[in-house]
Amino acid sequence: QVQLVESGGALVQPGGSLRLSCAASGRFYGINDMNWYRQAPGKQRELVAKITSASRTNYADSVKGRFTISRDNAKNTVYLQMNSLKPEDTAVYYCNTFIRITVLATKEYWGQGTQVTVSS
Repeated sequence: QVQLVESGGALVQPGGSLRLSCAASGRFYGINDMNWYRQAPGKQRELVAKITSASRTNYADSVKGRFTISRDNAKNTVYLQMNSLKPEDTAVYYCNTFIRITVLATKEYWGQGTQVTVSS
């Protein structure tokens, strides 16, 4: 059984920083893409940042230059460093990964979500 456990969400003032973490646990062969999504109230879930198994990254235009995604393959963990936070970054942030559960099969997993609130 594979689980994703997220942490790091909090209330922060505009201009502040947070680092989100998402750790995968269980039995599996490896992890492909690791992504962060977010969903604000009344809005659709959107992709914030992506990192491939080769550590190539991609970002939503709204967070470029402020957010950095990284991964530690030894710890099966993906991070999202968020700087210069704005009120419009307020959302529930979800970790999303594609995990090789067998040699040939890959399955998609979601974390439980962590609340990030940017407010003075």
